[in-house]
Amino acid sequence: MKHPVFEGSAVAVVTPFNPDGSVNYTKYGELIDRQIEAGTRAIVAVGTTGENATLSGDEHRALMRFAVERTAGRVPVICSTGSNDTAYAIETSKAAEEAGADALLLVTPYYNKTSQSGLIRHYEMILDAVKIPAILYHIPSRTGLFVKPETFTELSKHPRVAGLKEASGDVSFAAKVLDSCGDDLPIYSGNDDLTVPIMSLGGRGVISVLANVIPAETQRICALCLENDFAAAGALAMRYMRLTNLLFSDVNPVPVKEALNMMGLGAGPCRPPLFGMSETSRELLRQGLIRLGLVK
Repeated sequence: MKHPVFEGSAVAVVTPFNPDGSVNYTKYGELIDRQIEAGTRAIVAVGTTGENATLSGDEHRALMRFAVERTAGRVPVICSTGSNDTAYAIETSKAAEEAGADALLLVTPYYNKTSQSGLIRHYEMILDAVKIPAILYHIPSRTGLFVKPETFTELSKHPRVAGLKEASGDVSFAAKVLDSCGDDLPIYSGNDDLTVPIMSLGGRGVISVLANVIPAETQRICALCLENDFAAAGALAMRYMRLTNLLFSDVNPVPVKEALNMMGLGAGPCRPPLFGMSETSRELLRQGLIRLGLVK
């Protein structure tokens, strides 16, 4: 039985930028503090929502160090270090370990992809190079690589594989992995709209975009699931489902940064090739936040 890195809501925290595109560390620290104070159970740094695809190597390493230092042991810090280049993933994973990260988040290789056996070897090479646990990340819509349940079963045998962020959007796939791996592979929803369904099958929580906006409520949904009160969890999730959908009405993290900016939290712009929402979409998002009392 694997001990989960966390249970409940972990935030895939945005990386705030200044108007000139540089990292705004002051706001980054404030966003991390806001999450912890609201009850978020883990900080996931420099992931997709943190725009790691447009960070330089130096920025990536600096943000990992900053997240660990700012969190100061209050909750686990999980650093996203996956890559389609195995050597770079190893290098970045070692840097995260040296920075004091509690765990890694390792997305499957993208673009060049790999075979199922190649994927196992890719992960083994990374995991054998570090001593901290890792959560695997399955998101075929972005990577183009679909992982078979039996591949996750094999990977779950590695002592440093501590979980799976499942973001295929297919609850039946999550059920197959849960059935195959059991407690050897704690599963976290990677889709905010599927948190309750996946947790009802035995998932341990969510790695969330929504938590950037409503951290306490996202954790409450997870807490209710962990208490087996799925009716209350579902009702609360449905209250925020329109907002959840609005946060994915454009490419993540464009809408969530827009929402945080509307709330006065200073997330700043996205880096190109991501740009702001259309005026129509932006107004729909604003109205959604107004309905929930998040902006005036």
